[in-house]
Amino acid sequence: MRTGIATVCLSGTLEEKLRASAKAGFDGVEIFETDLVTSSLSPEEVRKLADDLGLSLDLYQPFRDFDSVPDELYRANLRRAEAKFRLMGRLGIGTILVCSNVATASIDDDGLRAEQLHGLAELAAGHGVNVAYEALAWGAHVNDYEHAWRIVADVNHPNLGTCLDTFHILSRGWDTQPIEGIPGDKIFFVQVADAPKLSMDVLSWSRHYRVFPGEGQFDLPKFLGHVARTGYNGPVSLEVFNDTFRQADVERTAVDAMRSLIWLEERTAKLVAESDGDRRLFRMPLATLPQVAPPSGVNFAEIKAEDTSQLELLLTQLGFESRGEHRTKPVGLWTLGEARIILNRQQARGVDPAISALGFDVENAVTAVARAVQLKATPVPRPSQANEEVLLAVTAPDGTEVFLCQDAAWTEEFGEGGAGGDAPSSAAARIDHINLAQPWQHYDEAVLFYSSVLALRPQPSQDVSSPAGLVRSQVMQGDDRRVRLALNLAPWVQADRVRGTVRDTFQEHIAIAVPDLVATARECRARRLPFLAIPENYYEDLDARYDLDPQFLATLRELDLLYDRDERGAFLHFYTATVGSVFFEVVQRIDGYDGFGAPNAPIRHAVQHAAQHSLRQRA
Repeated sequence: MRTGIATVCLSGTLEEKLRASAKAGFDGVEIFETDLVTSSLSPEEVRKLADDLGLSLDLYQPFRDFDSVPDELYRANLRRAEAKFRLMGRLGIGTILVCSNVATASIDDDGLRAEQLHGLAELAAGHGVNVAYEALAWGAHVNDYEHAWRIVADVNHPNLGTCLDTFHILSRGWDTQPIEGIPGDKIFFVQVADAPKLSMDVLSWSRHYRVFPGEGQFDLPKFLGHVARTGYNGPVSLEVFNDTFRQADVERTAVDAMRSLIWLEERTAKLVAESDGDRRLFRMPLATLPQVAPPSGVNFAEIKAEDTSQLELLLTQLGFESRGEHRTKPVGLWTLGEARIILNRQQARGVDPAISALGFDVENAVTAVARAVQLKATPVPRPSQANEEVLLAVTAPDGTEVFLCQDAAWTEEFGEGGAGGDAPSSAAARIDHINLAQPWQHYDEAVLFYSSVLALRPQPSQDVSSPAGLVRSQVMQGDDRRVRLALNLAPWVQADRVRGTVRDTFQEHIAIAVPDLVATARECRARRLPFLAIPENYYEDLDARYDLDPQFLATLRELDLLYDRDERGAFLHFYTATVGSVFFEVVQRIDGYDGFGAPNAPIRHAVQHAAQHSLRQRA
């Protein structure tokens, strides 16, 4: 599949955008008019730079408000168009995007539109230019791609075709099946963008909230499957208007964009193979990636810190057992049942405790990493000595190292320790889920990364209130629920404090599942574990909501336990105090409960905020 990206998707100058697009692996770009007009490069210099970078210049856009106008304005529009056609000749661009008119004073007459577009196509033909007519979702009279195609078909000019844009089609809920009735050679361009489903005017939605494929909720593989069946074999190009992307690092955004198209191509290939058999019959080649099963569990979680003494005490109080130090590195292993926590002191000078790596169980680590690398993930260099397991990893958008493990043979590299011990109530413990804080500018990128690389499915996001503002939480999980990640977008004000990173101020945690939470809590109390203190108001509200047995409610109060319930079952959990930016949660899922205790999250945020405020005052 030929890939492209509009320069409007990226931050920086036109030169920076072109270089980033080439480095990310795109085949071509769309030149957005504003990027050219504001550039210090001449059209000839832009053309040469693109040639040197191996990029084709596929589209010049946008040309607005051409059709449905009075004759005098139409003649002025032709003069404007001819100037753009000459400019395109200097750039070496063969296709221009013409949007349907959005002016309310335009004339609603398909015959007039066809006549004017025919005149434009005739003029374009004299300059060797094709015109791709696109129905804007907010077009005054033409806002439906089928309507735009009927006009193009009526004109019947070789230099006039249509442009299909996923946002303009899917934001309006138009049926995509009729795309297959459009001849592939009359589709002159295809633009793709994803978006979250929002209740707002479509123009604002389009201008600010588009995201790359896989980061929103549109069914883009279905759309692209229809396009492939038409015989279309031109560029599939990203056109994403997003305030965050326009502020983020240009090279990083370009890589994220390319990852989204690679994954869209694979998902489309699978979809059409299931329904059509052989995808090779299409003119558009659709490639697939190395196939891997989703991870079957969490192999380990790693915390990095210069001083791990507080963490070691906390883990001991939780019932974890020290398995000793690595035989060649300043790294310790702690276990409780199936839960494994690594404490890493390597290259950690000045580092406060923070989650630094996660390990996931996969069937074939080599294949899984090969897939990740093809999805533009960066491999983690990890020197290994003789007789050490070779562990393969890639870096997630927030900097977390993601290890793909076939087994736990690496644990044999640690000596036997003796601190702590598996209590009977915790012997079957395992890592239930992990909450990771995400920088605001890489939140959507993280969703795409874990969806494409680990085949985790995003669940509906939730906004959780905290004293510092709303925290957006996006759960990513496998179909069997053995792997669950909660990606939390911290309120933006927190990202500017201390050293300017989310992890400096926003806490993350590792949740451990146990079969009997009350018994575990009592054992942890006996070991003097510092629990997060839950206010009395919470228990009064809990009693009002659920009418709990008084004795059970008293137990919850006594042990600072929290409770939730859904249609399937119940949830018990408690939190530890925070060390650095890390704390632990201990949970018990009862009778199929499938959530995360979301109603209790504001309580946790409030108590943690108060604790942090108290520490700052004492400091």
